[in-house]
Amino acid sequence: MPDLQHKRILLGITGGVAAYKAAELTRLLIKAGADVRVAMSAAATQFVTPLTFQALSGKPVLTQLWDTDVDNGMAHIELTRAVDAVLIAPASADFIAKLVHGLADDLLSTLCLARACPLLVAPAMNQKMWENPATQRNIHQLRGDGVTLLGPAAGEQACGETGLGRMLEPAELLAGLSAYFQPKLLAGLRVLVSAGPTLEMIDPVRAITNISSGKMGYAVARAAYEAGAEVTLVSGVTCRETPLGVTRLSVTSAGEMAQAVESRAHHADIFVSVAAVADYRPASYTAQKIKKSEHTLTLDLLPNEDILMRIASRADAPFCVGFAAETENLLEHGEAKRQRKRLPLLVVNRAQDALGSDGNELLLLDDAGQHLLPQADKLTLARQLITHIAQLYTHKTRGSHAAPD
Repeated sequence: MPDLQHKRILLGITGGVAAYKAAELTRLLIKAGADVRVAMSAAATQFVTPLTFQALSGKPVLTQLWDTDVDNGMAHIELTRAVDAVLIAPASADFIAKLVHGLADDLLSTLCLARACPLLVAPAMNQKMWENPATQRNIHQLRGDGVTLLGPAAGEQACGETGLGRMLEPAELLAGLSAYFQPKLLAGLRVLVSAGPTLEMIDPVRAITNISSGKMGYAVARAAYEAGAEVTLVSGVTCRETPLGVTRLSVTSAGEMAQAVESRAHHADIFVSVAAVADYRPASYTAQKIKKSEHTLTLDLLPNEDILMRIASRADAPFCVGFAAETENLLEHGEAKRQRKRLPLLVVNRAQDALGSDGNELLLLDDAGQHLLPQADKLTLARQLITHIAQLYTHKTRGSHAAPD
């Protein structure tokens, strides 16, 4: 994760069962190239020993307010002067209350109060504690104070109950921290993304589909969220995990995807159509499994509606971006498709290289010409694409509000 390379992170750990996850988070941060220093509350040391984090981070763990590891003995002042961010994971209900009221009775709470860098908090507590009005007031105040919250998630908790309050998994926290450092080029905007393949059912066990994995569309959704947008992802059938912070709507067929996109397009500022929508569907559906025989089976196929063209032709159309997978003559076929659909931007890739792969090469076509994004992993490409989209969108909106001559 190159965006965390050389980032200096102070990881604060408070008391709670989820403290064991902070060990894996430390490992992932180090693996991503971050420089990690760990500070623990007294309660946290009851769940995981400081020695564990010292071994993982390669640095002594700070637990005492007047820690002698800092030359002048003022760790609560010095620690945040040389870091890019403080991340508290897990953050207990008690510690969150301390942050809100400015209490400073140990090293971790004091350094947060005296910090000179951004603060991110990953709540972890029982679902009733999370739902308590006092906690919700504190969370509201934290946000108002400019603190970034990562989570919590819903799920089974150590106490045996199920609900909101569970700390995000280490990989999700890593993604959230990575997202924090991305430029907020789409702040305040709403982005709609379609991704993955569609399935057109023939009978209960057979379907027409394609080999799209959804990786590129999910990467675009993640990159848009990282850029500060409110993101809705309409996804075909895929095994991919929903990106952190993204609202996902799952569909199966092209018809279902068209309905989902259509119902949300009027709320979107930008629509990025990455989905590999089936071009055809069976003319009829057989309710029972078609039995295999020696005879030739013929299917009558009907064309599916072009979702992107339909959205782009609306009077209130969002800024529309299309994707095209071609096997030859990428520039010629891509530009013809862009003109036909009247798109400000079309992204072309080579189908045989793109579908299902972890990396890709993209050719961006817009009114200014062509722009090549060289071979890279799909998240890197998605971030570069979002930067290009943000530039075009800003130019378009500025132009539309320009005063007449």
